[in-house]
Amino acid sequence: MTAKIVLEHLYLVFLSVLFSTAVGLPLGIIAYLYTPVRKTVLWASELLQTVPALAMLGLVMLLFGAGKTTVIIGLVLYSLLPIVHNTFLGLESIGHGIKEAARGMGLSKWDRLFSIELPLAFPMVFTGIRIATVTSVGVAVFATSVGGGGLGSVINQGIRTQNMRLILFGTGTLMALAVLFDGGMALVERRLLNRRSV
Repeated sequence: MTAKIVLEHLYLVFLSVLFSTAVGLPLGIIAYLYTPVRKTVLWASELLQTVPALAMLGLVMLLFGAGKTTVIIGLVLYSLLPIVHNTFLGLESIGHGIKEAARGMGLSKWDRLFSIELPLAFPMVFTGIRIATVTSVGVAVFATSVGGGGLGSVINQGIRTQNMRLILFGTGTLMALAVLFDGGMALVERRLLNRRSV
């Protein structure tokens, strides 16, 4: 049962980060390429982050009902900010000389984006994904409030039954997962930065 709950939590985190990246990366690119919508895209992602996580899940539940779908959608919305902003900032921070050299080579806007700019910006994009992942590990604890399961159910049960062992187990496991993901992804991030500087 314990392993099943941990895997359930990881399942929620994995899918939410996957979909957050699938949505956030294009939005960050759009903000970079199209100035008229830049403020709107960045502002919208910031606005979503200001909504308390539990309230976000509650609002999504009104539309989709209780269950894992609600949790994943809520986590996706809540995790967009770091991915959108880091994608935009990573692309925006590329040196003007590099962009001019790419233009001088006759590359189209899309060729420059996919062959030069995105590869150079990827370390910062990955940092956004790392932040979203660690955030999702913690926020997914609220999944139990909308029927999504995960480690939040262990903590909630411990609180209801005043079982300190369950509370400590759930909290400790959450902390261990957050540290594990953060440390592992930080290592990958450093390697990406080192490769870029070579």
